[in-house]
Amino acid sequence: MPSTTTVPQKLTTVEQYKTFLDKYDTFLLDCDGVLWHGSHVLDGILDTVKFLRENGKQLVFVSNNSTLSRKNYVKKFAKLGIHAEEKDIFSSSFATALYLRNILNFPKDKRAFVIGESGIVDELKEVGIETCGASEDTGVVMAHGDFGSIEQDPTIGAVVCGFDINLNYRKLAKAFTYLNNKEQNAHFILTNDDSTFPAPNGIFPGTGSLCQPLITALKRQPMVMGKPNQPMLDCFFSNYHTDPARTCMVGDRLDTDIAFGANGNIATLLVLTGVSTEEEAVDPNHPIKPSYIIQSFGEFAKVGLQ
Repeated sequence: MPSTTTVPQKLTTVEQYKTFLDKYDTFLLDCDGVLWHGSHVLDGILDTVKFLRENGKQLVFVSNNSTLSRKNYVKKFAKLGIHAEEKDIFSSSFATALYLRNILNFPKDKRAFVIGESGIVDELKEVGIETCGASEDTGVVMAHGDFGSIEQDPTIGAVVCGFDINLNYRKLAKAFTYLNNKEQNAHFILTNDDSTFPAPNGIFPGTGSLCQPLITALKRQPMVMGKPNQPMLDCFFSNYHTDPARTCMVGDRLDTDIAFGANGNIATLLVLTGVSTEEEAVDPNHPIKPSYIIQSFGEFAKVGLQ
């Protein structure tokens, strides 16, 4: 069983890679920081994915990135040279849609107000949930006299917040108005609470940081869907019936990816191509420890060359 306290094993040789791969049948793969940075595929990834699939391994792409729907993820994978089908992709936006429909039994006569991009809107519509917000107020600049234009909307049953590169005050003001209505009792959901995300030229603020104004103003904590939170785990294991003992979570963040695997009692592999560092992973004072560490997921391509 995975541990959050034992010293992780650093994989550095081809023999260690082989031994590791023999232990697992299913790999849950984070995307940003593991497979790619932005639109740049990391070295060795294409060969690694090909080799693992040729050897019967199941790959499930598990991402906190809510900006793309599964359909658009498939297109992105294809552009980057990686074959994937919708069933291979488990994103925070898809998990949010499943949670609203299956767990919260979201009423048919209610809508979800979205702070976020098309991935959330598309996945909610896919399960029959009507949306508003999202791009509707993109680029709108508010003046001090505009507050009267923001009114209560009794049709709003949930406010769903994800990454929104065009976040502005009007979007926050609307979300606050809907959530601050005690009689309306709208659900407050974050697709993920990642404080940052990796990009080709550095690390930038993520969904968790962008949504702090609402949390502070409302004095209310949202339901958080993404890794490492329990709702994401519940949705995952209800959709994928994998053997936990033969499953490994691969990620670049200790606080999301590795914690997600540990919370699900599966093995974890930290790659050093994203946010978390080896120093953090082996720090005896850090509460989260991966089972294994490797420089890059692309390293496994070397096994296929033997």
